[in-house]
Amino acid sequence: MKTEYKRPHVMIMSEITVDGKLTLKKGASSKILMKYMDPKTDILLHKTRAEYDAIMVGSNTIRIDNSFLTVRYVEGENPVRVIPSSMGDIPPESNVLGKDAKTIIAVCKKAPQERVDAILKKGAEVLFCGEDRVSLPLLMNILATDYNIKTLMVEGGPTLNYYMLQDRLVDEIRLIHLPFIVGGADTPSLVGGMHIDSEEEMFHLALKEYYMCGSNLVTEYDVNYSE
Repeated sequence: MKTEYKRPHVMIMSEITVDGKLTLKKGASSKILMKYMDPKTDILLHKTRAEYDAIMVGSNTIRIDNSFLTVRYVEGENPVRVIPSSMGDIPPESNVLGKDAKTIIAVCKKAPQERVDAILKKGAEVLFCGEDRVSLPLLMNILATDYNIKTLMVEGGPTLNYYMLQDRLVDEIRLIHLPFIVGGADTPSLVGGMHIDSEEEMFHLALKEYYMCGSNLVTEYDVNYSE
């Protein structure tokens, strides 16, 4: 059963290799693989950003990739950037703290005040969402209720993707398939998190669209949560 409280419509969008990996190895930037995307797929990614009210990635992605999360290859408005970071450990030189788009950093109540002050000094907003760690359901509710964010795109790593799915906050998934196999037992894949114990815990998807975008296959799925 889907959540009943108010929240944005959420889509995860990601590039993945044939074996489902996001990067070359643990700790490597996803930008290494993204440079092999067809230029038309780059345009699709930025077009999608322009269509959504907000874009979200985790703090680890920010530390590794230092992304801008802005619209650059098409005409359109930059989405609001949302970064869950329980302890507020966002490097002060992070590109998402620039003035080219509105940025919201979500922290828990235990985040050190000096980190919160450093984020505020850079011009970003800080939301307190949870006691010991960021509550993603609460964050989604605040974004929808207080910021009128109706649609949110997630370009996150495996941990954020897992918890968004675990909390039943994802409506659809769009994947850009890269024709590579990178291997590696600990190489980050689309979804990380905890191991499941049975098939009843699997996240069920329904394929709704597939097409070529330049030389890349793109697949689109609805997420179907069991009762």
